[in-house]
Amino acid sequence: MPQVTRRAALAGMGATLAGAALPTSARPAGAFTPGALWPDDRGVHINAHGGGMLRHGDRWYWFGEHKTPGTGGNVAEVGVHVYSSRDLYMWRDEGIALAVSNDPASPIVRGCIIERPKVVRDPVSGRFVMWFHLERKGQGYAAAHAGVAVADRITGPYRFVRAGRVNPGRWPVNVTAQDRALTDSYLVKDMPGGQMARDMTIFVDAEGTGWHVYSSEENRTLQVARLTPDMAAHDGRYWRVLPGGANEAPAIFRARGRYYMITSGLTGWAPNPARSFVADRIEGPWEPLGNPVRGTAQQVATTFGAQSTFVLPLSSRGGRERFVFMADIWRPDNAIDGRYVWLPIEWEGDRPVLRWRDCWSLHAA
Repeated sequence: MPQVTRRAALAGMGATLAGAALPTSARPAGAFTPGALWPDDRGVHINAHGGGMLRHGDRWYWFGEHKTPGTGGNVAEVGVHVYSSRDLYMWRDEGIALAVSNDPASPIVRGCIIERPKVVRDPVSGRFVMWFHLERKGQGYAAAHAGVAVADRITGPYRFVRAGRVNPGRWPVNVTAQDRALTDSYLVKDMPGGQMARDMTIFVDAEGTGWHVYSSEENRTLQVARLTPDMAAHDGRYWRVLPGGANEAPAIFRARGRYYMITSGLTGWAPNPARSFVADRIEGPWEPLGNPVRGTAQQVATTFGAQSTFVLPLSSRGGRERFVFMADIWRPDNAIDGRYVWLPIEWEGDRPVLRWRDCWSLHAA
């Protein structure tokens, strides 16, 4: 959840207030300008933070956290926003896909925390399934729940189904005798009630299997939980990944016949160096590839002041696979003013790399 180092550099671009129209000069048409204001079809800065993308029909749909002004915007006062686009540059506001509840007994009551929403389609029924990290109102980050909502239309409205910890009463597939013996570990202590699930993504692999990848064990270890065929629940099998590695903000993509993952470290809202990994299977083992950022010392140390949220696959061109790295510059003091960093993924041999571009287009990706 970064945003410290680049705050001064971006402050001159102006703050965005709820519902305030942006100048049309905020960004050129047909180009991405990382870190700049990004107006939607109404001229309002896009409000879809920690987001994920789903292609459906002839449009992309961008789901993300709806923020409000000030520090109060760090909790969910509205819900999950959705936008659609045909070209990835210009976005149409499709409204609130999942709204918070006014019922004090609801897990998604106004004032809870909803983060990193991701939507996939159930291949059987055709309905849409939204997963997100949920924290109960007034409890900080103690709940560490995974939430699920469903809808018949991609833009919603989504109906909240349930929230809770992951796979209660079950051991990971790759648990060892040594793991079980560590009775003070979060893995063991949380086993009866389920594993913690915070920063997360949902990924569908080459075989069509859905996976929930999330920071667990007090954010010290990633876990990878397999989903049921309808994408709406865990099937009971999960794996510990990179134990003790302290990774969060996982973003996964498949390229060159293998799976790649970009993550961040644990520094709260402050930016930190990104990490990258590669594996032949989602459940691992994952091999570290180092920091994917190339640039100045500050860029390498802060991932351009941003934190990973998603990797968007594009159509191949000339036999070359193309991907867009999506990240957020967090503004915890004025949450609605968070910015987006989209950059093309480049390659150094078999390693994905990221380089800053002030302005770029898909033709150059």
